[in-house]
Amino acid sequence: MALRLVADFELRKDVLPWLRAQRTAAAGTGPRGGGAGVLENNYESLRVLNVERNGSIIYTYKDGKGNVFFGLYDCQTRQNEHLYTFEKDLQVVSCSVNSEKTLLAASLVQSTKEGRKNELQPGSKCLTLLVEIHPAHNVKVLKAVDSCVWVQFLYSHVDSHPRPENHLLLISEEKYIEQFHIQIIQEDGNRVVIKNSAHLPRKRVAEDFVWAQWDMSEQRLYYIDLKKSGSILKCIQFCANENFNLMFEVPLDISLSDSGFKLVNFGCGCHQDQEKLSKYLTLCVFTNHTGSLCVCYSPKLDSWEQITYSVFYIHKGYSRTFTAALGSAPARVTRGITFLNLDYYVAVYLPGYFFHLLNIQHPDLICHSLFLTGNNEVIDMLPHSPLQSLSESLVLDWCSGKLYRASLNQSYLLQFLWNARLDCEKMAVLHCVLARGQDPQFLEAKIIQWISENISACYSFDPIQEFIIASSYWSIYPGTSNMDKLLPYSSVLNWNTEIPGIALVTEEITLPLMKVHSFKSYWEKLNANLEYVKYSKPHFHYYNSVVRREWHRLISEEKTGQRRSMVYVRNILDNAAKVFSNLEAKNLVSEPRLTPLFQEEDNHQRLLVGLMVAELKDHLLRHLQGVEKKKIEQMALDYNSKLLNLICQILETSWRKHNLHPWALRFNRQANAAEFSVFHIMTRILEATNSLFLPLPPGFHTLHTILGVCCLPLHNLLHYIDSGVLLLTETAVTRLMKDLDNTQKNEKLKFSIIVRLPPLIGQKICQLWDHPMTSNIISRNHVKRLLQDYKKQPRSSMIDKSSSSVEFLPLNYFIETLTDIESSNQALYAFEGHDNVDSKFVEEAALKHTTMLLGL
Repeated sequence: MALRLVADFELRKDVLPWLRAQRTAAAGTGPRGGGAGVLENNYESLRVLNVERNGSIIYTYKDGKGNVFFGLYDCQTRQNEHLYTFEKDLQVVSCSVNSEKTLLAASLVQSTKEGRKNELQPGSKCLTLLVEIHPAHNVKVLKAVDSCVWVQFLYSHVDSHPRPENHLLLISEEKYIEQFHIQIIQEDGNRVVIKNSAHLPRKRVAEDFVWAQWDMSEQRLYYIDLKKSGSILKCIQFCANENFNLMFEVPLDISLSDSGFKLVNFGCGCHQDQEKLSKYLTLCVFTNHTGSLCVCYSPKLDSWEQITYSVFYIHKGYSRTFTAALGSAPARVTRGITFLNLDYYVAVYLPGYFFHLLNIQHPDLICHSLFLTGNNEVIDMLPHSPLQSLSESLVLDWCSGKLYRASLNQSYLLQFLWNARLDCEKMAVLHCVLARGQDPQFLEAKIIQWISENISACYSFDPIQEFIIASSYWSIYPGTSNMDKLLPYSSVLNWNTEIPGIALVTEEITLPLMKVHSFKSYWEKLNANLEYVKYSKPHFHYYNSVVRREWHRLISEEKTGQRRSMVYVRNILDNAAKVFSNLEAKNLVSEPRLTPLFQEEDNHQRLLVGLMVAELKDHLLRHLQGVEKKKIEQMALDYNSKLLNLICQILETSWRKHNLHPWALRFNRQANAAEFSVFHIMTRILEATNSLFLPLPPGFHTLHTILGVCCLPLHNLLHYIDSGVLLLTETAVTRLMKDLDNTQKNEKLKFSIIVRLPPLIGQKICQLWDHPMTSNIISRNHVKRLLQDYKKQPRSSMIDKSSSSVEFLPLNYFIETLTDIESSNQALYAFEGHDNVDSKFVEEAALKHTTMLLGL
């Protein structure tokens, strides 16, 4: 299925065998104290109570006598241990243990004969107890009230030596939260007891809230106050010194006035019946290491035809409300929506109905999120039991007692990419695979294979462009903060096509009011995201428009011979040399490249590569504060190396697929089907890079031209050349002149090519082909060079006929004039690359050309 759930813990697998072993051992030695309850064989009451920050999982078990057994499973050591046993028939509401495993806090209520907790009628009590368990000793009553209480120990962010003070949160159904400060001391060796247990200091943390969520990994408390202005989300961060700070508050446009009281991730007491789940709203807060903050909300289900849920992208400054159709006649929905945190994504699903994978890092375009509905196989394979996101990728199934690490199933997504019908699905899956991939090279190879087979299957976007931009982005992004604001994430800037089965409404929201002024870690990144939303007009993303202008300017200067400082050009070419060196180093550790690239000097492409490195480096230096210049320079080199390497990989994959070799490319034969396919791929690569103004590896245009000559009829070939699809290079034309003989067909091809060459290349190529046409071209260029600064001087009208080979006065006069110029200016006479070109050569070429035209 699309979600990959890897079990880190299972009650039946990791706890039950240990309990049975304890029972067997106890049966052989007789009952011992409070642990006698595990002798019974009734394990139906075995369930998870809480998951602590250090990975410890607290579970409970009630024997046939009603004794309540508390155990702990350590996910790091994979060991179980007994914490405590209450020899009373009680129902557990909540439980937590401190990091040193010396104190146990538990909230319990009396049980009815049926084994369920009573409804806390007047006169009944909920006891909140603090127990010394190293070893089991005193029991301190913290609360005895007529409403439920939940408990949670705070954990230090850095594992350290045992601390003399512990801190415990008490969350009351009466809508307040308190923090108890508990000092402990050691007596009689290792015995740990509570100091001054009769007077434990406490602080009021929050009050008058209707909803709260605990983030065990980051030790954060989110809660919502109901004000006249609406629902206010607040966040408290518990610090390393056990102090706490109110970090922010932000209004949310949601209705909680009639939702009752709800807690998220404060352990699990008696779980609600699954049939009742759909009657309650779902609300949770998700964050990740990049500074994102999302609030996911689904109101009570009041329609069997459609379901609505909202996502507040607080780090982006807007919210989206989605409405998904459930079908014309759906079965009765027996549970609510599930939201799961998958780092860069949030999964929203209702088994049997829809699956929505929301891109929270780049949510602007809906095509970057995957939505599936109907009888799709992905939807049918979703887990049907209710799952709860704890923190990061941890997911708990309270019903079965399984703790999972959730991720996206890359293999399944790759398979889905091949079968996807809609362009929006293809693009969304492409980004999902690249964003969460554990083996980038393998995934890139699979995507390139898909592109090669589906090069023309996408109509709304260019798959080559999207792959190159997205993959280059993800190769740089994870290592540095704020790169999502500086580098392009997608080649698509707008998406106006609707996604079938879902409608959405986007609204701007009020940004959080930060309550502190000094930020570290996550809060620094969140604040940077919020500042970007406030002040980033226009966006900071890097684009090649500056590179395009500068490149054209350099090429123009090269043609006119007025190039600026050679130091500037040398630095640009040095940048390109470093990029090509990176690529060659990667090629040495991989399979040898078949495509004949990087085997010639392509000065224009080298200038483009060097310019991109220089401009990207300047762009990053302007906007990345606090990052070393050397690191930024390396990032610019790595990014451009990745761009070129991806192009090489696409071409290399096509060559290997069609089993082509460099020695097989010849001008004097007709191309086969494999060469036609490779030529088509190269043309699509050229189109993709031209529109984005991306560089191509040196030798690409030569290879493309050779294949074009072999694959295309002459009129198509010339059309491709004239329209700029094929770029004539000196290497390609030189090979053409040498490989082809002078048949009438080949002469026509050669002449059509020569007349389209730039002047500098044309002068060199004409010398390679001994033909009247090339002699004519050489002569024209020589005459043009001689006469460009010629000023007519008075001279005798008599012409020396004895020196003329023919009696054709205009030609004789013209040749005599050229001879005079050559003799008067020997430096001008030296025609570059053609030492044997003089007025005599021009005369012979003129006569040959005239004879050919007259058909003599």
